[in-house]
Amino acid sequence: MVAKVRIREELLDYLLELARNAHPNEFMGFLRAKNGVVEEVLIAPDIRPGPTSVFFNTWMLPLDDSIVGTVHSHPAPIPDPSPQDLWFFSKFGGVHLIVFYPYSRENVWAYNSEGSRIEIELVP
Repeated sequence: MVAKVRIREELLDYLLELARNAHPNEFMGFLRAKNGVVEEVLIAPDIRPGPTSVFFNTWMLPLDDSIVGTVHSHPAPIPDPSPQDLWFFSKFGGVHLIVFYPYSRENVWAYNSEGSRIEIELVP
């Protein structure tokens, strides 16, 4: 089970910017890692964002072994995963970030696939 996620600082700041730009709607993406560090976000095509959910067609997602999890935003100051989030977490990797309003570094929480909170380590 994953106990910590290592993520590039620059990517975390980019995810915060994506959340701010999508507000008041949610955004979502897939996290890519190299050598144990999350370095990129893949924004899936054909995403339909809304204020309480994001829909995308999983058939549009490429086969990609570097995907280690997901990221999405909550336009409200609620960091806890919903039942739908937990279902989604169980399908795509072991690391999941929720970026929540007001979108500062303190407003990014990480979870494992079971929905337990895990530590975030920033990598320069």
